[in-house]
Amino acid sequence: MNSSKSPGLAGFGILRNTTCQTEKKISVFFSIIFMTVGILSNSLAIAILMKAYQRFRQKSKASFLLLASGLVVTDLFGHLINGAIAVFVYASDKDWIRFNQSNILCSVFGICMVFFGLCPLFLGSVMAVERCIGVTKPIFHSTKMTSKHVKMMLTMVCLFAVLIALLPILRCRAYQIQASRTWCFYKTEHVEDWEDRFYLLLFSCLGLLALAISFLCNAVTGITLLRVKFRSQQRQGRSHHFEMIIQLLAIMCVSCICWSPFLVTMARIGINESSSEDTCETILFALRMATWNQILDPWVYILLRKAVLKNLYKITRGCCGVHIINLHMWELSSIKNSLKVAAISESPVSSKQINLQPLSSTEQ
Repeated sequence: MNSSKSPGLAGFGILRNTTCQTEKKISVFFSIIFMTVGILSNSLAIAILMKAYQRFRQKSKASFLLLASGLVVTDLFGHLINGAIAVFVYASDKDWIRFNQSNILCSVFGICMVFFGLCPLFLGSVMAVERCIGVTKPIFHSTKMTSKHVKMMLTMVCLFAVLIALLPILRCRAYQIQASRTWCFYKTEHVEDWEDRFYLLLFSCLGLLALAISFLCNAVTGITLLRVKFRSQQRQGRSHHFEMIIQLLAIMCVSCICWSPFLVTMARIGINESSSEDTCETILFALRMATWNQILDPWVYILLRKAVLKNLYKITRGCCGVHIINLHMWELSSIKNSLKVAAISESPVSSKQINLQPLSSTEQ
């Protein structure tokens, strides 16, 4: 295999010596574990979303439920399709010549890797924008962010991700089998053509842009919620602020930690292709970190909710033995509560009423 070349497999990147070798048993084990945990986590998240949608059909919460459903469904199919192909490749001893002579499987694998990589990042940024609008502009959110508009945004995001994934195929550029012979992606070795660099830079720039939008919108949302909390002394907003701030911090940390290494590595290869021997191992490590983001997504967006935080608070208070925070009754609808508090804080009439409440109580 290393000394001969086949015309049908020229340029696939497997007919040469590679410095990136993976042990079959360990690799298959990790692939099966990642796929199983991802499928179970996202399936549980979908079940919770369906139950929540049946119980709460408020207009203000419909957009969040639709976007969250699109995110976890995308992650679920990503683990199912990519995981199944990866396990098949490992089980076949990575003998691409035997089962991929027409390069169909590699093309499907590459398209799925790009689509299921970019689509969750896009949906995460859209969810961050939706939350930012819901907190800073509650009236606009309640009138313009309808279920119809959210479904249109979901469709546009998916179509855009599909277009990016199909772009090499439309340009008659085949996806390449990587040095480890375990997955397919853009060309990452001996990148000389400008179009190969363009695909790598396009993927990394779009992913980093989505992370930057999420970070910026979540920061604005967190600052707005803190300002509302300090300006309004109503008890109904405190638990919601605590829940939302924890979620925003978790979303930003998990997305940046998991995806930044892979996106930065792709950008570095696109700008100046590295010839070091640890390039393959670095890419594999970054890819596995990015896979963990799809596993943690449902736990961050869906399962890290008021009930879990309340139990964690009770456990922490019991272990420390100190009364740290006085939590009040949790609202049934977090998004409805955020709209309520934001509207109250921006209304001059309500602010006057809040300022007059202590005077009236002292007069009595």
